[in-house]
Amino acid sequence: MKQHVVVYKALPEDLLGRLQAEFDVTYFAGIDVGNRPQFLQALKTAHGMIGASLPITNEMLEAAPLLKIVSTISVGVDNFDLDYFRRRALMLAHTPGVLNEATADAIFALILASARRIVELAELVKAGKWQGSIGESLFGANVHGKTLGMLGMGRIGSAVARRAHHGFGMKIIYHNTRPNPDAEQQLAATYVSREDLFRQADFVCPMLPLTTQTERSIGAQEFALMKRSAIFINASRGKIIDEAALINALQQKIIYGAGLDVFEKEPLPMDSALLQLPNVVALPHIGSATHETRRAMAELAVRNLGDGLRGAQPQHLAA
Repeated sequence: MKQHVVVYKALPEDLLGRLQAEFDVTYFAGIDVGNRPQFLQALKTAHGMIGASLPITNEMLEAAPLLKIVSTISVGVDNFDLDYFRRRALMLAHTPGVLNEATADAIFALILASARRIVELAELVKAGKWQGSIGESLFGANVHGKTLGMLGMGRIGSAVARRAHHGFGMKIIYHNTRPNPDAEQQLAATYVSREDLFRQADFVCPMLPLTTQTERSIGAQEFALMKRSAIFINASRGKIIDEAALINALQQKIIYGAGLDVFEKEPLPMDSALLQLPNVVALPHIGSATHETRRAMAELAVRNLGDGLRGAQPQHLAA
């Protein structure tokens, strides 16, 4: 008898077919109010789950007594209670690695767009307000030769720093749970204290997972340390920031600007003050959103799921 798999996020047809050839598949392209009861009913006989963008609660998992593995199509695992997975000896597979370069590209695009006011000035042109040479009030800031502060120097952080160092001649400083000798050797990166990173960097870029330790760990105190000319970039997790403190820092010109791909609440509410600030570039959480990368993530997630259900060790386990 085939094992039962519940899919809760759209998959490419060939990857869905691969699962259907081996497993009994219940497929949801996404979960909403209309199909949530059917989704919860399907979990009762599920041996495996695969999807993304949905908080998977312990209550849901308690209703799935046959479950062996959850395979998330993401690198982040903040939609899950890892302690619960460990207590129950459930596998949680994720997809690190394959999205490093695409996400680093998006982060560097935020750096450039924020510094050179690309979005603001493009909208000015579209609105027919370009009447001649722009004045000093619309000038941006240089990126080349500036100091990039990476709060977290893992795979994605290193990819961003590589672009900054080799492509733009930027000085790299970083703070991490432990020193990164490769970054120091290959990128001339300098390890500094957390406080010194905020003080010295022209661009502050956190690359932190969302945990109980990191949630709202960057707030008014950190923004006050930053240069008034500094730009804050966040494409990791929105909830690591005290968003109200960031808004205040931008409104009061405590910092120069921000480039954001993630937010406390997503989608970003239309009444958010961030949408009213010209010194903010806001993107709809697109870090890994390229055709090639999302395909690679889905392939890895399907492979992780299959390995786990066959009794093999998935390539990437978070729990």
